[in-house]
Amino acid sequence: MATKTYTEQQNIKYKKKLNELLDILPDFCTEYFDSLEFNKQPRTKVAYAMDIKGFFEFLIETKPEYNKYKIKNFTPQDLDKLDGTDITKYLRYVKLYKKNGRDVTNSESAAKRKLCSLRRFYAYYYRYEIIKSNPTLKVDMPKIHEKAIIRMDPNEVAEFLDNVESGNKLTKTQLNSHEKLKTRDLALLTLMLGTGIRVSECVGLDINDVDFDNDRIKVIRKGGSESFVYFGDEVREALLDYMEERKNITPEDGHENALFISAKNKRLCVRSVEMLVKKYAQTVTTVKHITPHKLRSTYGTNLYQESQDIYLVADVLGHKDVNTTRRHYAEIVDENKRSARNIVKLRKD
Repeated sequence: MATKTYTEQQNIKYKKKLNELLDILPDFCTEYFDSLEFNKQPRTKVAYAMDIKGFFEFLIETKPEYNKYKIKNFTPQDLDKLDGTDITKYLRYVKLYKKNGRDVTNSESAAKRKLCSLRRFYAYYYRYEIIKSNPTLKVDMPKIHEKAIIRMDPNEVAEFLDNVESGNKLTKTQLNSHEKLKTRDLALLTLMLGTGIRVSECVGLDINDVDFDNDRIKVIRKGGSESFVYFGDEVREALLDYMEERKNITPEDGHENALFISAKNKRLCVRSVEMLVKKYAQTVTTVKHITPHKLRSTYGTNLYQESQDIYLVADVLGHKDVNTTRRHYAEIVDENKRSARNIVKLRKD
């Protein structure tokens, strides 16, 4: 039997998780999630299910009439009893609440996502006249305050990669594993900085996704579509060095095709890459909070500054809507506008 790809394995994991959540949620919810079968990815459906489960938990926790309810007890008629005030209280609640004795907080963007999940949920039952009203529409979306894009400067990128290669500024404990893993780490981080791929796309790469004849990799984008991303000479060199080393690694069963292998001979996971980036970023800067996504922002910034082509940046980064790219790089666009203010001369000197 052929080994399943990373994407296939992830989809199976999330389908199982969704089934577990549907066993907890009221029976009428199954119809809603069945309607999402062909237009939402398994991971997205799990996120929706978690948000809806959290909403029912809020009702049990805060509304006396539901204190003795189990989540399974809720019906569409219970949804119809709620109004806009209840939804507003829910948004206030998710900012800070206790769960299993611990404080749980949500950012503005997380609260917005939760309201989006709830709006979709209510809209389905309202559309089919199972409920008579949709109070989620009476509540404004949380306003998201834009944050400055954090990215690495060119000198920081150079020092970052130098430290990956040399182990400079690592602790004694970190140096114990550095020699064994530095070729892999350098290939992985050079690839991310040189292509702007997402961390999930990176860990999902298989050996046969790397095409050295055309200097490109095949990635599975958000939403499940395939795309080719091209890499330059620096990335090619780092990947070739690692591929030689990769030939001598014997992965665990089920991980034979994975490109990037952990010290335990399994496919590297997202969390491991996050920790890897954090480890090396701390050797360069303690002021900036550098994550895998910040490596992506760094690449996007560099590509836009060199090409001045926002559509190219959107395509390479895998943004479905170029306006998403514009929002992320608006600051750079404004800088270019300012720098170009004297290019056109109205009168010759």
